[in-house]
Amino acid sequence: MLNKNEILLFEKHLTFWNKLTDKQKDSFINHTSVVRYQKDSSIHTADLDCVGLMLPKSGTLRVYILSEEGREVTLYRIRSGSVCILSAACVLQSITFDVSIDAVTDCELLQVDSAAFLSLMQENIYVEAFAYKKATERFSDAMWAMQQILFMSFDKRLALFLLDETSKTGTLSLRMTHEEIAKYMGSAREVVSRMLKYFSSEGLVRLSRGEILITDRKKLTTLV
Repeated sequence: MLNKNEILLFEKHLTFWNKLTDKQKDSFINHTSVVRYQKDSSIHTADLDCVGLMLPKSGTLRVYILSEEGREVTLYRIRSGSVCILSAACVLQSITFDVSIDAVTDCELLQVDSAAFLSLMQENIYVEAFAYKKATERFSDAMWAMQQILFMSFDKRLALFLLDETSKTGTLSLRMTHEEIAKYMGSAREVVSRMLKYFSSEGLVRLSRGEILITDRKKLTTLV
């Protein structure tokens, strides 16, 4: 059974919540469970059943596509307070491709059963509009990721990645391995390491084990 604070998250982040009847709200709550995943856990793949709508209470999720050769391309990440709609892609008939979802950190999620969510979409136009609006927003994120890969040089992509990540934390230090960065950027670890080494030689960053420190943010910004 969900507690009061968890139900308040629905009111805060689900724009359709106040458009539901009391019966629909009860159904939504009764078909929601609190689920915990450890860091690096696989939450959703093409081989697994549709897990339903997810609302992270804490932690970060990574949504990505996986090629037949095993190459990963990160589309976007979901943090606490955001809604993961593509985990419920089975209820969105216009979505015809598969995504995978992993836990970047230890996560605690509110997970809404896909069948119950589909039933609400069919009953309530506000739920349906919310689902497709969120899906559209995520497709925009995915297209931005693909645009970077296809049309932006790797030095610019990496500079943008470092600037974005450090902006989120409010520091100049990024604690992430070269392998993790490569996974997020859909590249190879060797390519990331080579470019970071170049950035280091130019005085843009300082490298140490598991950490990248931006030493000249202004110059790094000019690359973008």
